[in-house]
Amino acid sequence: MSATAHRRCAGSSRSCASAAEPGRLVAPPLCLYIHIPYCVRKCPYCDFNSHALDDGTAPEDDYAQALLRDLAFEAPLARSRPVDSIFFGGGTPSVLSPAAIARIVDVAAARLRLAPGVEITLEANPGTVDQARFAGYRAAGVNRLSLGIQSFDDASLRRLGRIHGRREALAAVDSARRAGFDNINLDLMFALPGQDLAKARADVELACSLAPQHISYYQLTLEPGTAFFHRPPPLPGDELAWDMQLQGQALLAANGYRQYEVSAYAVDARQCHHNRNYWRFGDYLGVGAGAHGKLTEPEADRVMRRARVRLPRRYLQHAGGADVVAEQREVTRAERRLEFALNALRLRSGFDVPWFEAATGLAAASLDAPLERAASLGLIERENGEVRASELGWRHLNALIELFM
Repeated sequence: MSATAHRRCAGSSRSCASAAEPGRLVAPPLCLYIHIPYCVRKCPYCDFNSHALDDGTAPEDDYAQALLRDLAFEAPLARSRPVDSIFFGGGTPSVLSPAAIARIVDVAAARLRLAPGVEITLEANPGTVDQARFAGYRAAGVNRLSLGIQSFDDASLRRLGRIHGRREALAAVDSARRAGFDNINLDLMFALPGQDLAKARADVELACSLAPQHISYYQLTLEPGTAFFHRPPPLPGDELAWDMQLQGQALLAANGYRQYEVSAYAVDARQCHHNRNYWRFGDYLGVGAGAHGKLTEPEADRVMRRARVRLPRRYLQHAGGADVVAEQREVTRAERRLEFALNALRLRSGFDVPWFEAATGLAAASLDAPLERAASLGLIERENGEVRASELGWRHLNALIELFM
């Protein structure tokens, strides 16, 4: 997405807020999330809805057809609102061929009103792509890549169960550029099994030297239900992990990467619009096995969340009909304040009060008690109607967010 398009999309939120009556819901920007649940191999730390392929080959035709049926079923909920971004997440979306991605993008464009300059992101594993495949994705309309590098250290990658090594990671970045991509994110983790401060530093330095537009830098955590959770590997202690985080943040800043969210860093105006929309309590349609969606209905003063069935086998059976929806619930007025804070306070820029009113349908007065408490503890900064976490609040974000419960 161009810088101009990004400013237009980001600005649309504020214009909606300024036009709203205080305490009245306004439909926020809308995005589309498409989940591809297949992976060549399930990583031991991954708690996403991903499923290893028995023979390394995704049931591409069947799954693509299911997605097209699901898109047709879900599209009427958009009510002709412009869709500002599309995000292919997973799993490993790059196990699908460029032809399959092109079919899905084409149907999305036919069923939905895509905004000019729409950001279309595809997550890719360096072990599943080459230059020809990248070129095919670019021709299909994908204009942003998110590469799951995680580390450039071969030993660390083996411990993480990744199917690529350092050589494939470097080749993937080079191939993506040669294929015409100029908006690339690198996913990078720290506090890995057996990692020391020097190895963590080397990963960040190499990532910066490749000059991607965006870097996601986050700590490995042991999530319930994962192989690592049940059989924990030896991880760096909390103090060392904290040192890695501070070191990484300093290196990223020194190389021109501005932190705009807890784990997201970008140069210039290359923030991920799709994820930024989540953090601003925006709306998104979700299709694919286990995909989640959020939709604001101003006329009914209602915010709805819904989720698809998780198992790919069940999704293939039910896509295109109401049975594909496994869960649907309303975000009550009592819950909206917390859900908004849970997302918006992850942003360095925080939020402004008119946008809170428009996105939640709640009056600004509902913020008074938590904001006064947060201010008394030094956890927030307030200026001209804008609220953001202070440096202290940024270090104790969970404690800050709990004040909005």
